[in-house]
Amino acid sequence: MKTLTVVGIGAGNYEGMTVGAVRALEEADLIVGYTVYCDLVKPYFPGKEFLSTPMMKETERCRLALEQAAAGKKTAMICSGDAGIYGMASPILELAGEYGVSVEIVPGVTAASSGAALLGSPLTCDFAVISLSDLLTPWETIEARLEAAAAGGFCAVLYNPSSKKRADYLKTACGIFLKHRAPETVCGVARQIGRDGEETALMTLAELAEYRADMFTTVFIGNDSTKIIDGKMVTPRGYRHE
Repeated sequence: MKTLTVVGIGAGNYEGMTVGAVRALEEADLIVGYTVYCDLVKPYFPGKEFLSTPMMKETERCRLALEQAAAGKKTAMICSGDAGIYGMASPILELAGEYGVSVEIVPGVTAASSGAALLGSPLTCDFAVISLSDLLTPWETIEARLEAAAAGGFCAVLYNPSSKKRADYLKTACGIFLKHRAPETVCGVARQIGRDGEETALMTLAELAEYRADMFTTVFIGNDSTKIIDGKMVTPRGYRHE
């Protein structure tokens, strides 16, 4: 049976890719992906054939990759971060049976991990990852998940915190957390992780509510024990209390 490899490329810089991801792309004849992601990895894999589609063409992109794999071409579909976290692994698996193609998934480093490393160690304990994009998920469902994470004492990572059409979503999310946490709760943001213009900032939950995030921003909300140590956001694991 022909195989399609779905590869998480992390942020898209070579240093942030796993060894497995690099090997999979080196072995591929064809790399398929969103235009921006293809442009990110092209410098590291010269001589490879690339096929790309713009945003909002996800199903078309999946079918394109599956068609190429079914035709016998050694094909890799790339996704930013990890392919199974807000990535293309799920739609590929849903469609693969139509093409008689098996699927291999190569994990990558998601923004929750890479952003946390830039900020310090904010996710040492239990945490929740929630996307604020309501393109595929009703906002009422997102609000319920935010409420549950806030009430449950989880640290939280917010993906897709804002866009031109969703300028107030992050402020609304912070308002939900402020019902359960002090305004002084330590929070952080990481922007353009692993790319040109990478930047981070620490702030309180109250300040985060006024922060102007964009789609390239990953947001970290601490819990009651999260603190700043030597300029780093840290959620203690509790070992020092043993």
